[in-house]
Amino acid sequence: MNSLARPLFTTLCFLLVLLSSLLLSFVPARAQTPLPAASPDSLRRLSQEARPPALPPVITPTDTLVRVSPCPNAGPKARVLALLFVGNDITRERTLRAELNIREGDTLAMADLPARLEANRRRLYNLQLFHTVLVQASCGGSGQLTILFNVQERWYVLPTPIFSIAETNFQRWWQRPDRWQRLDYGLHVVHTNFRGRAEQLTANLQLGFNRKYELFYEAPGFGRRRRVGVGFGISYYQSRNLDYITENDRPTPLPAPEEDAFPIERFYVSGGLRLRHTVQFVTAIDVSFHRERISNTIFQLNPDYLLGSTQRRYAEISIISSNNQRNTFAYPLTGRFMQAGISFRQFLDGSTAAPAYATVRFRYARYLSLGHQFYYAVGLWGQTRLLATRYAYADSRALGYEALVRGYDAYVVEGRTFGLVQQGLSYRAWAPPPLRLPFISNPKINTLPLALYVNLFADAGLAGGSLGRPVLLYNQLPGRLLASAGLGLHVVTYYDRVFCFEISRTAQAQTGFFIRSSFPI
Repeated sequence: MNSLARPLFTTLCFLLVLLSSLLLSFVPARAQTPLPAASPDSLRRLSQEARPPALPPVITPTDTLVRVSPCPNAGPKARVLALLFVGNDITRERTLRAELNIREGDTLAMADLPARLEANRRRLYNLQLFHTVLVQASCGGSGQLTILFNVQERWYVLPTPIFSIAETNFQRWWQRPDRWQRLDYGLHVVHTNFRGRAEQLTANLQLGFNRKYELFYEAPGFGRRRRVGVGFGISYYQSRNLDYITENDRPTPLPAPEEDAFPIERFYVSGGLRLRHTVQFVTAIDVSFHRERISNTIFQLNPDYLLGSTQRRYAEISIISSNNQRNTFAYPLTGRFMQAGISFRQFLDGSTAAPAYATVRFRYARYLSLGHQFYYAVGLWGQTRLLATRYAYADSRALGYEALVRGYDAYVVEGRTFGLVQQGLSYRAWAPPPLRLPFISNPKINTLPLALYVNLFADAGLAGGSLGRPVLLYNQLPGRLLASAGLGLHVVTYYDRVFCFEISRTAQAQTGFFIRSSFPI
């Protein structure tokens, strides 16, 4: 890192720590907005006794309802008599009970009951198995609580045709001279509630420019409490072209795809444990074996792609802990997210040219409701590689692709270390009631939710650090502060789908339009 960038990097790190401290200590009150009335068929009568009208809900979830009936015989505390579940035709009841921190026989403070029910409702909703989750609590003549969770299940088997561009965004694909050859097609199938236990089974069969054959299985937890789960995966990937070097801060592919060889082939198999406290707090421990091979053409053009070899094998162990306290996982508006991870990669080829190294990564995001339909989000992201003095080109990427300063989508920045700040101010411009599709009778797919947010954003990032090998002089972005600002329209709709249409302006006075398929922060 040059002498000019070093003080900028230090200043940026200090601002990240200061900003995160301020966010932890400042949480503005959320505005209370009335909820729409529940439809009569969504509520079940909990007893044969006449029940008084429900009190107005005191929590303002954006997706479902919390209803608490008056309990004149309960006093300041009430005992939970029964937990009931309605609508879980496929999902097993024991799977739902394991997510809750309420059990029959517990004594709950009535003053805290709405907030306690809302916290548990979110635990079920964030399983991402249901369109809606309704929570209803009432008391019988004995003053004991009966709590009902009414869920609307989703469609769990989702076959999706693959027809996509073989690039990270449309602009980068359009700028390629071989763009019409860079198309992928195939079938992606996922079962998001395998065996009714919130297990996920995923299969990919992709042909075309990039070939991919994959099978993954995730079981979040076994047993009554579902605290220990497993994950397995196997993947084989081939591509007709490869970004083999970075020139002018842009990934550079072969002039034309190879016809008689694949520039890159990757294979890996992985397995591990999932230590799960709740649906929000999970630690994943994985061990994997990888094999990578490049063609002779790639080796001749960039011998440092795999540090002087055309193939390599390595084992990797990783530990990633995630604490996801966001109100929803797809497009969060309130809450926080924190993730920390460390991985160690040991090469198995017996060569000292590729030394073992470790990677440490940290992410933190905070989401605040400012009232009057305004929401603020800030995300901090940092990563560093340790132990090795020399890194292959394949292992040297810092900013670009996943960790991105928006507006620099066409660029990648190499380095051992990076820091990234992303901010956004969103306004909920339009959120009509879910649209009913009259020509579809299945309730799992006949409701179309839709919400539009106008978003102002500003990002900044810095990457650098010696990689122990020659770096092209005309790459100017390593060690340089990147910054951008822009305006976006975010569309949130069916099955947690998010589409972002954004215009950005960078510190280098470049303007671009980008389409993304996930919430950026």
